[in-house]
Amino acid sequence: MPGMLVQLLFTDPSLFLMVATSILLALSIHEYSHAQMAYFLGDPTAKNQGRLTINPFAHLDPIGTILLFLIGIGWGKPVPFNPYNLKNRKRGELLVGLAGPGSNFIAALIVGFFLRFSGVTNPGLLFFLSFFVWINLVLGVFNLMPIPPLDGSHIFFSFPRIERFKMFFLRNSLLMIFAVILFMRYIGLPFIVGPLYVLFTGTYPLF
Repeated sequence: MPGMLVQLLFTDPSLFLMVATSILLALSIHEYSHAQMAYFLGDPTAKNQGRLTINPFAHLDPIGTILLFLIGIGWGKPVPFNPYNLKNRKRGELLVGLAGPGSNFIAALIVGFFLRFSGVTNPGLLFFLSFFVWINLVLGVFNLMPIPPLDGSHIFFSFPRIERFKMFFLRNSLLMIFAVILFMRYIGLPFIVGPLYVLFTGTYPLF
C-alpha cells in the first residue's frame, strides 16, 4: 500500500478513501494524545495553538502529508510543548513522548479485539478496520525509534547519563532516519508489526 496511495485515488477511489481516512485518523489520535498529555501535565502550549483536538486538519503538515500520499512515508505536524511548564520535567517529557505511540497501540488493541470477537463480515468495513489496526501499529513502532525528531528520542533522552549519545544522534539524524526506514522495512514490519497484528486481530493482514 505505501507508495501506491495516489494510484488508488484513480484506480479505486473508495479504497483510497478508506486508506486515507485510516491514516489521517491514526495521525490525529497520535498528535492529540501528545497535546492532551502535555496539557494534563501542566503545559497549555499545544492547547493554545488549537492542537487539543482530534480534527485531522489541525495536525497535518503540508509537506509530510504530500509525501505520505506520494511515497508512503510522511509525518504530521509536531505538537509543541514547553518542558519547563511540565510538573516534572524529566518524567513529563517521557510521558509526553510515550503518549503518541502509546495511543496508537491502544487504538490498535481496541479495534483489533473488536475485529477478533465481533465477527465483522462486511468486506468494506473489514478492510477499513484492518488497515486502521495496521497503520496504528506502524505509527506506534516507527515513532518509538530513539532518533530525533521521532518520539522515541524524547523517551530515550529523558533517561540519565545519555547526553553523550544525544549530540551524536542530533548530528547524524538524517542518516539514522534512513536506517530506521530500512529497519522498519526488513525487521519492524515483518517481525514486530505483523506479529502484533496477528495477536490483536487473530488473523493475518489482508494487504
